[in-house]
Amino acid sequence: MFQKLEAVEKRYEELNKKISDPEIIARTSEWTGYMKEHAEIEEVVLKYKEYKKVLQQLSDAEAMLSDPEMKELAEEDIKSAKEQIPKLEEELKILLIPKDPDDDRNIICEIRGGAGGDEAALFAGTLFRMYSMYAERKHWKIEVLNENETGLGGYKEISFMVTGKGAYSRLKFESGVHRVQRVPETEASGRIHTSTATVAVLPVVEDVQIEINPADIKLEVFRASGAGGQHVNKTSSAVRLIHVPTGIVAECQTERSQTQNREYAMKLLKSRLYEKEKQEQDSKLAKERRSQVGSGDRSEKIRTYNYPQGRITDHRIGLSLYQMENFLNGNLDEMIDNLTAADRAEKLKGSEEE
Repeated sequence: MFQKLEAVEKRYEELNKKISDPEIIARTSEWTGYMKEHAEIEEVVLKYKEYKKVLQQLSDAEAMLSDPEMKELAEEDIKSAKEQIPKLEEELKILLIPKDPDDDRNIICEIRGGAGGDEAALFAGTLFRMYSMYAERKHWKIEVLNENETGLGGYKEISFMVTGKGAYSRLKFESGVHRVQRVPETEASGRIHTSTATVAVLPVVEDVQIEINPADIKLEVFRASGAGGQHVNKTSSAVRLIHVPTGIVAECQTERSQTQNREYAMKLLKSRLYEKEKQEQDSKLAKERRSQVGSGDRSEKIRTYNYPQGRITDHRIGLSLYQMENFLNGNLDEMIDNLTAADRAEKLKGSEEE
């Protein structure tokens, strides 16, 4: 670990010189690249400097033990340093875990009603509202790309883009099957029903990351349904893109302009292809990973929302929160922080075993 830290610190000092060099500053693209790299490693370097400073304080204090007048003070300094060192070493290990390259990306989120008919569609609507409120708290922007509403105010399917700092890093663990246990509004006898909705969180990718041969795309245009007024329904503004080699489909019909719908559909298609490629790479590395969405079956779940008990349980980490209303109003940080910590601990364990 320390050999790696020394190398990172050396690179940091090199970058300090480069980003201050007038000739490099004049080459904007090159300078921006160095600034980005500098920012990425700065936290670990500053933490390593703090660690080395504490080691030096320990060494200095131990050298003072032979002086009777300084012995008591030295012992206090030694105790303090010995308490700090293990904590700093743990923090350094965590900082050295490779960062997910997609963490800073915007996302496309897809929610589909799974098992449970109309109640599943209503729950999909509840989840969309929950994520919208979370995005609002984070000052992120939401744009609906495609929606298939039910008559009761739910969604058979809805996809939307979230734009904002760290959107993927905060929401990537939401992918999977969400299960709800509650008495539906349409249920006269008061029986509790179990329904599911599936969530997929996809990073929005740049053109350079995924190349699509235009000849592989089949374009279909059709009249949009739903909100948007007469103009939407009278013109063929909705767009469906089909990637012929994989059969992956992306639709957008929320904008009045066919051009804009096509642009959004292409973003969605690229994100789905990128996710497919990412999953294939993961399986090659022998990390068996199920599809984010799965089948939507009741037994395949990552989280349960139990309304009668006011409980939300995440089954991956065994965490239950008893604050249903608060959670559904977009207060997700406690759950997300715990999922992030569990993921970090797993990665840390994996790096120590290597």
